[in-house]
Amino acid sequence: MNKRLVSLALIATTIFCASAKNDNPTLMKVNGKDVKLSEFEYLYNKNNSQQVEKQSIDEYVDMFVTYKLKVADAEAAGIDTTAAFRNEFNGHRNELATPYLEDKSTMNRLIEETYNRMKEEVNVSHIMIHISEDPAKNKESKARLDSIRNEFKAGNGTFAELAQKYSTDRSTSNRGGLMGWITANRWPYTFEEAAWATNIGDVSNVIETFAGFHIILVNDRREARGQVNAKHILKLTHGKSPEDAEKAKVQIDSIYNVLASKSTAELNAAFSEIASTESECGSRQKGGDLGWFGTGQMVPEFETATFALNNGEMSKPVKSQFGWHIIYRVADKGIGTLEECKPGITMAINNDDRGLLPQKEMEAKMIEKHNASIIQKNYNKLIKDLDKYGAYDSTFIAKYKNSDLALIKVGNETVPAKKIFAKTHASLYTNKDYGKGDINHNLKVALGAEAMDYERRHLEDFYPEFRNLVNEYRDGILLFEISNRNVWEKASKDKEGLEQYFQANRAKYDNWTSPKYKGFVIFTSNDSIMNEAQKFLEGKELAIDSVATTLRQQFGRKDIRVERVIAAKGENPIVDYIAFGGVKPEAQKNKWQCYFGYMGKQLTSPEEAADVRGQVTSDYQAKLEKEWIESLKAKYPVKIYEKELNKLKQK
Repeated sequence: MNKRLVSLALIATTIFCASAKNDNPTLMKVNGKDVKLSEFEYLYNKNNSQQVEKQSIDEYVDMFVTYKLKVADAEAAGIDTTAAFRNEFNGHRNELATPYLEDKSTMNRLIEETYNRMKEEVNVSHIMIHISEDPAKNKESKARLDSIRNEFKAGNGTFAELAQKYSTDRSTSNRGGLMGWITANRWPYTFEEAAWATNIGDVSNVIETFAGFHIILVNDRREARGQVNAKHILKLTHGKSPEDAEKAKVQIDSIYNVLASKSTAELNAAFSEIASTESECGSRQKGGDLGWFGTGQMVPEFETATFALNNGEMSKPVKSQFGWHIIYRVADKGIGTLEECKPGITMAINNDDRGLLPQKEMEAKMIEKHNASIIQKNYNKLIKDLDKYGAYDSTFIAKYKNSDLALIKVGNETVPAKKIFAKTHASLYTNKDYGKGDINHNLKVALGAEAMDYERRHLEDFYPEFRNLVNEYRDGILLFEISNRNVWEKASKDKEGLEQYFQANRAKYDNWTSPKYKGFVIFTSNDSIMNEAQKFLEGKELAIDSVATTLRQQFGRKDIRVERVIAAKGENPIVDYIAFGGVKPEAQKNKWQCYFGYMGKQLTSPEEAADVRGQVTSDYQAKLEKEWIESLKAKYPVKIYEKELNKLKQK
């Protein structure tokens, strides 16, 4: 049984809540606890949406009161204070809260933005200065790049000349900063954003990525070429002597001549076969297949040659920095629809700096919603202490790790310094300006986090539908646990009570229409074990509960299996054979081919509760449930405000 939904069925209906006019009045009190109109109305409408025959409000009130009495009993038993309950409830609440704390609009905007950029390819050059751990050096690097940008815009040198002179990216500086054609969703977000936002012939402002600071020149734009699927055969020249490199050229030419002699129909298979034995690339294991790739994923010479081919066409030997290639183009495809691309785009967003944008924008919304702010007078005191200590050092941090000084206000709550500084690592900085900047950064981060936390903790106050749903989950967990204790588990474990109930109501179960075999079926792994087991049991009348244990101890679990059965003729082919003279069933494909009956007898009616355990247990549970509800009504007071109930009936 699902604990979450034990109070009602599946969650999938329209939410109804009390109107603003009556401000969600109290409809009833159960054991002194208010039950709001919105909760009752929500559950009533939900229940009726799942019923074939609608219940009237009066009919539902009785069921609802019983439900709330059981919850009150669970609370009286302290179930809601246990660690097990808190862990389960908090897990469900966090899961339900997730949609309320996500900025889906930002994620959707990023996905659409990326998809639109995927339709275009941009040819760029850049000048980069690597990032440093020294903030002062980074400040200088940004200023230097801004100066280089101004030089270019003023016509004091070409971009290529400036890149060769200043760029620290050695992979492109010798080409004048040329990166070539790039595609969206493959570069840091700030780099991609600058490249797609800059006009042809213009240069971007200074931007920062994890690698460094950049200015980007946009050389050209074109419609995206999509992807191709290709195979290749490679003969390596990289790192080899001129003589060995020449041998590689001779080998690739020889392979090309062999393949060139094949017909169009033969070429694909022949290419794969030769690639699997001759290629010096790991793709040889797949017949040279490189899979699907697009612009910017292969070295330029290889990419240019591949996209120049038609599907089913083979290139002449192509030289790259790795060696000599022969390329066979298999197929091509466009970028795909938005729905096709969405999973890949979403994964890429979550794995790069864009993934933080939905959270940052949600934090900004929560800061505004809850009027979150830094308490200026206390912030000034903090900065005075920074000046007093002379640095953002361990002494300063230690003081504020234990301080109740309120630094942030969110809604009607404040956040003390000790909560913020508890998360601060005491890195010893000696630069006072950097220390102040670090404090400001920590406070900015904390402001967003605290605004989000305030929203998370107060969701029930802001969203009636969330409050009702969370309360339903809470009560459902309590209802399950208390019902298990008082009815379900209690009935299943109370063998004496079950038997007494059966004997007192025996006539109710005396309704078999045909005899049933009651006893054991002993399965063995072979004939020898079966014969030994039969001899061992001959003349013995073992206690029912000890049959399985005794036989396993004697013969081992691997060679014997014991089943206790009760079945009428036609319900079990093995029982039919053992007890009712039926045909021996065909052997099954398992090791339990041999079997015999033990302590078996035929009954015309049940003789104990175990013979009709399912029926008796269900009936006994119903008895316990009824007695429990009667005790709850006597134990806990219920007051219904008829005026509010009548208003609801008149809606």
